[in-house]
Amino acid sequence: MPALACCVDAAVLPGYAAVAGDSSLPAPEIFSGAPPATNPSLVELSASPLPSHWSPNLSASLYKVNGWGAPYFSVNAAGNISIRPHGADTLPHQEIDLMKVVKKASDPKTENGLGLRLPLIVRLPDVLRSRLHSLQSAFDCAIRSHGYDSHYQGVYPVKCNQDRFIVEDIVNFGRPFRFGLEAGSKPELLLAMSCLLKGSPEAFLICNGYKDAEYISLALMARKMDMNTVIVLEQEEEVDLVMEISRKVGVRPIIGMRAKLRTKHSGHFGSTSGEKGKFGLTTMQILSVARKLQREGMLDCLQLLHFHIGSQIPSTSLLADGVGEAAQIYCELVRLGAGMKVIDIGGGLGIDYDGTRSSDSDMSVGYGLEEYASAVVQAVRNACDRKFVRHPVLCSESGRALVSHQSVLVFEAVSSSAPERSPLLDVNIGYYMDGLPDEARADYRNLMASAVRGECDTCLHYAEQLKRRCVEQFKDGTLGLENLAAVDVVCQLVSKAIGAYDPVRTYHVNLSLFTSIPDFWAIGQMFPIMPIHRLDQPPAVKGVLSDLTCDSDGKVDKFIGGAGSLPLHEMEGSGGGYYLGMFLGGAYQEALGGMHNLFGGPSVVRVLQSEGPHSFAVTRAVPGLSCADVLRAMQHEPELMFEALKCRVEESEGERREAEEEEEEEHALANALARAFHSMPYLSGAAAACATSFYGGVGENGAVGEEEWTYCCA
Repeated sequence: MPALACCVDAAVLPGYAAVAGDSSLPAPEIFSGAPPATNPSLVELSASPLPSHWSPNLSASLYKVNGWGAPYFSVNAAGNISIRPHGADTLPHQEIDLMKVVKKASDPKTENGLGLRLPLIVRLPDVLRSRLHSLQSAFDCAIRSHGYDSHYQGVYPVKCNQDRFIVEDIVNFGRPFRFGLEAGSKPELLLAMSCLLKGSPEAFLICNGYKDAEYISLALMARKMDMNTVIVLEQEEEVDLVMEISRKVGVRPIIGMRAKLRTKHSGHFGSTSGEKGKFGLTTMQILSVARKLQREGMLDCLQLLHFHIGSQIPSTSLLADGVGEAAQIYCELVRLGAGMKVIDIGGGLGIDYDGTRSSDSDMSVGYGLEEYASAVVQAVRNACDRKFVRHPVLCSESGRALVSHQSVLVFEAVSSSAPERSPLLDVNIGYYMDGLPDEARADYRNLMASAVRGECDTCLHYAEQLKRRCVEQFKDGTLGLENLAAVDVVCQLVSKAIGAYDPVRTYHVNLSLFTSIPDFWAIGQMFPIMPIHRLDQPPAVKGVLSDLTCDSDGKVDKFIGGAGSLPLHEMEGSGGGYYLGMFLGGAYQEALGGMHNLFGGPSVVRVLQSEGPHSFAVTRAVPGLSCADVLRAMQHEPELMFEALKCRVEESEGERREAEEEEEEEHALANALARAFHSMPYLSGAAAACATSFYGGVGENGAVGEEEWTYCCA
């Protein structure tokens, strides 16, 4: 009898930032392909018919790709989403067709694919490198143009996405720029310490968040390991712990303070700013801490001032106001004798989710990287020059702006609600309408008369009244089902005739919104979502997306641009094979994703641009969590569950068949159970059905077995 192998060596925690069974691929496969040989908006789709001659450029305009996607995403001539891995510096032959990546990831191994099931996260380290270099370049340019006498040295807040390979990439890509990391908890501090062993010795390790003695001891241990560690005080009482523990371990700490500014960001993401913000020290507390350090002979340890206006700062005017206020506090601390060297402006560098470049929405920002950096440099320089204070090192914690673009979530629509039809058109509708009670028949006659006269508002009034009256009578048991259906048909036909009928199709997608797009459900954050192929064809219908969960909130019915539906194409064949992508979701979504309905995290591939026209290399391929993995995360024991179910199989088959047949049947059922435990919780599509199973090609912990790939696709 088969036994259920252990799926994970350690407990799998909710969320999927740490996917069980990661497997490096020592020899990445190279894929190549030949280069693919007055516009509507999302809101305008329902207002006017689409042009009869469609083109990929019209799709790019319809979905605003050139707004939110530039310079990393575009629509190619084949009608597919194209990845521009190096941003504006990408050469035409370096572009990667996203559909080819998805095909290679999801095709079965027997067809030279990787056998991964969707949903799928496509990671793009080249895009991450480009974002980091662009941020550094923007500050370097602003420093030169404004005559600033120090330098910029950023850190990445690992809370945005703690994935090991993302953090390691940032440390590696940022080493020439002394780029560091920011941690807000003890586990984050441990991973930051480990990753920075390969970083620049000058890189900052910023320690934020609430702290206890263990946290502070760990941070001081990093200091003893010659890391450039800064303990940022979030609460006044933390200074006593820092002084006490530093004496015990014999380490002189570098201390920072988080200031609670008066400047307030009024948007959704500004709740941590202002005088009543969650973190930081008031002016009185700043003075109290400075005097306490002075009494203890440790005022020289105070070297950094930190503040945070809030995420997605909408405008450079608000940014400059906050930076200017913080710079004044910095200068006053210098006057008081503190050993100030660094001003950390925190996070807040926003991204344009909807492509409007607007400062009036949480979904956009009214500036670019260059304008952001210029506003910061100029505000600090002006404040310091007025007080004759040496220009400090500039630090920022720009997580969202760094990692949002490097990840694309690809998922499949498995079916859609049937187009609205009139099933009783071939039946005598008049017969059923004549069977209505007197008041309903009167509404029906008034409705028809209004339709003949072309009185649209009156039509809608009588249609609504007729339906409401008939629903009440149906509930009372005085109206039959056929009569009620006939009323629905008549009202639908009238709505179509007067142009008031606006059907929206529901597309059922193989995805858990709560696992993969939690910010949409929790705070109404919208991300660009669109088909990643068939963009050379006009979308025929409007749709909303419904996920696999049994929760009524598991749907996406609001889209960028204020639209309540998304232009989509008709499903082809028997369903499936229609792929959509969610973009700009590389920050927060993976770490926040939970285990609603026990749907685990998506499969993941890591894709690099490679030599050769339109070629790419897959350097890592990791299947999503199995059913056993997610059960274990909730303290169930899959091995014991399997054995118990297998025993029930043996008992139930014990007296039903001859011995030989019984053994064969039991073995088949046990195999099926084992496969169920090791399959992904998501639906199995045509490609997924051929993917790697429990008994073929899966390595320990459910990882795709390591092998060398040498094939290409033309």
